[in-house]
Amino acid sequence: MCVLWCVMFRALPLPVRTCGQGTWTESFWQIREVGCNVRCPRRHPCHSASRDCASSGKASEAKMAPSPKMAQDSLGLVSNCQFWLQKLSIWEQASTLETQQDICLHLPRFQEFLMQVYQSLKEMNSNTAVERVPIIGQVLTKSCWNPFILAYDESQKILIWCLCCLINKEPQNSGESELNSWTRVRANHGLLSHLLSAFRFDIKEFGVFTQGLGYEPVDYCPGVLENMVLSLVSELKESRSDGFNTPSRMAPERVTSLSRVCIPLVTLPDIKPLLEALLTYHGHGSQEILWPEFFEAVNEAFLLRKISLPMSAIISLWLRHLPSLEKAMVHLFEKLISSERNCLRRTESYIQASWLPQAACHPAIFRMVDEMFRITLLETDGAPEILALLQVFTRCFVEALERENKQLRFALQTYFPYATPSLATMLLQLPEAIQGCQLQPLQYISDLLREAVEDQTYGSQGHPFESWFFFVHFGGWVNTVAELLLKSEDDPPVALLWLLAFYYSPQDGRLQREQTMVELKAVLGRLRTLFRSTSLTATDLQALENSTTEARPAWRQLVRRLLLDFLLWAPGGHAIARETIALMAGTDELTHEIIGFLDQTLYRWEHLGIEPPRSGKLARELLQELRAQV
Repeated sequence: MCVLWCVMFRALPLPVRTCGQGTWTESFWQIREVGCNVRCPRRHPCHSASRDCASSGKASEAKMAPSPKMAQDSLGLVSNCQFWLQKLSIWEQASTLETQQDICLHLPRFQEFLMQVYQSLKEMNSNTAVERVPIIGQVLTKSCWNPFILAYDESQKILIWCLCCLINKEPQNSGESELNSWTRVRANHGLLSHLLSAFRFDIKEFGVFTQGLGYEPVDYCPGVLENMVLSLVSELKESRSDGFNTPSRMAPERVTSLSRVCIPLVTLPDIKPLLEALLTYHGHGSQEILWPEFFEAVNEAFLLRKISLPMSAIISLWLRHLPSLEKAMVHLFEKLISSERNCLRRTESYIQASWLPQAACHPAIFRMVDEMFRITLLETDGAPEILALLQVFTRCFVEALERENKQLRFALQTYFPYATPSLATMLLQLPEAIQGCQLQPLQYISDLLREAVEDQTYGSQGHPFESWFFFVHFGGWVNTVAELLLKSEDDPPVALLWLLAFYYSPQDGRLQREQTMVELKAVLGRLRTLFRSTSLTATDLQALENSTTEARPAWRQLVRRLLLDFLLWAPGGHAIARETIALMAGTDELTHEIIGFLDQTLYRWEHLGIEPPRSGKLARELLQELRAQV
């Protein structure tokens, strides 16, 4: 917190006094008590000897012959130490804006270097470390005195770990005792002084100063920091563009400088109001005045759950810095890829936690996220997992839209420019929102889509892919179509046949789609006959699957979908379900496809709130058994 004050203080056009050495008497082992709360990943020297080489008192004096790999690592560490020592020397000799900029830009690499130092130190005793890397002490010393480095919480922790590695709790000779003394001096006069003192005053002078004001130092520092943050926030709010050419309290250059200084501080709770004010600040000019690295740092901290932000700040972040929005989408995809496949309930929890559906209530963000889904679908050739992800995201988006506005602030055309308003209004209701007969709205949806697809020429706004991409957002309607066609005893309506054929093969022309509809009607006719059969067997369904002459993958997938629906709804389907699925799941990919169907079906029934008891029980059992096989 105090280092944060120092760094921010340097960012302001105010005089700053040079820091005195101070006379702190706190022990290095009281770091935990003064609020650092750092735990060393290896055995802490507070609790055990730093090295347990042997029980002999002379063990620590034994010199290990380095292996070739250790020697090579030492050479690399020495080279890196020389580079960063030169950098640290330059940084401490100058305090210009260019130097501050250089520090902020190099902080991520410097943190990686500190971790490399720690990884090396924990593998050797302190004497060996000093012998192999003689300048290690200078590097750590200069790091302990750099407020920009200490303001970054991760750097604080790694520095403490490195200092812990250099201390022998039970020194065996005078050399180790001197090294311990040196390390404690570096800690007390460097790291702890910056962590505990707010001003660059002599410690005694600072104590007299704060006591004269009626405060203890520990109370005064947070108060000064809080007031400074509030003052900066107030200036930023008063400097926002109001549409008139009114003078700004804070110059654009100062806002830019402030955003740069905040880069290493974004994870500190005290600075959160300033982050929000910067993110929602808009100057008078058309060009972005905040540093791109500032957006990147805030976005990374937000994605890693190191900070929380209000929705207004999140929207502003992703609107003003498109790479941050792209990274948020990539982060979501990576989480889903690393998690269990075909589990929509977990997928929904990840999507909700990403805040993307809520932010997508802003049309600009929705259009950008939608475009990323479009590209992903094209690159994966319409992979079922991506389709399922898009449909879950759309459901979460629609729910967020309903929560945010009972009456839409933006026209639906703003979100879906390629869809007619009437079609968008119908599909956005979701199937479960329509009570009673669903055949009429489905026929209406089919007529609108068919008109958009078949009555437009290639290259116009009504290109079939645009209509299909809009339709697949709302996959629940397709599930409803399949179930209605299977359970109906009447001839299947042409409108519903067209919907299924279009959903699974959007690239087909009119004639090919009509042929698909003919074959689909024949398959449904045979399934209705089997639906009434009293001696149904798994081979009957297998024969039906193999009887079709159509070899296209999309058509095969549609037939398998109808067969799985049949097993869940037909009176005799439950008895042969396991045997039929064993015949269908000839490969791991087909097994995953069946798992995906069962998971989506259960997920949809759960949202409908009307899960059929027998069908639901069978679907859960089948899903559990198939997941155990893959």
